Amino acid sequence: MTSVILEANANNTGSGLFGIFGFVLVIAVFYFFFIRPQKKQEREANAMRDALQIGDEVTTIGGIIGRIVSIKDETVVIETSRDRTKIRFLRSAIRNVDVKAEETKEAFDKLERRQAEQAEQAPAEETAPAEEAVETTEDAEAK
Repeated sequence: MTSVILEANANNTGSGLFGIFGFVLVIAVFYFFFIRPQKKQEREANAMRDALQIGDEVTTIGGIIGRIVSIKDETVVIETSRDRTKIRFLRSAIRNVDVKAEETKEAFDKLERRQAEQAEQAPAEETAPAEEAVETTEDAEAK
């Protein structure tokens, strides 16, 4: 009888270790598949919100799209339309940055350069048809 009890205790000890190992395995799976990615996502969102600048085009959690015109401690003022409607939001209500202010400035500078180049080329284009007319008359005389 005693050997049966000792044998039962030995079996329970082994299954207890497997139970603990299984429990630790479940906790590890939850950590790597749920907790860790969520913490990483939160860090990225906080970094994005800390890097907000005036001129950034953003989308709020509610789906409102606008351009930042003012930033204070925990609030952001967004201009939402051509009517210059301004709405104040918490920083935490910003979902993502659609267009950074630097990108907008670069695009604006690129547009200005393109317009300046076109303005320089416009007088050259006006003289070009006259030169073509001279060439055509010379070609006509040679024939």
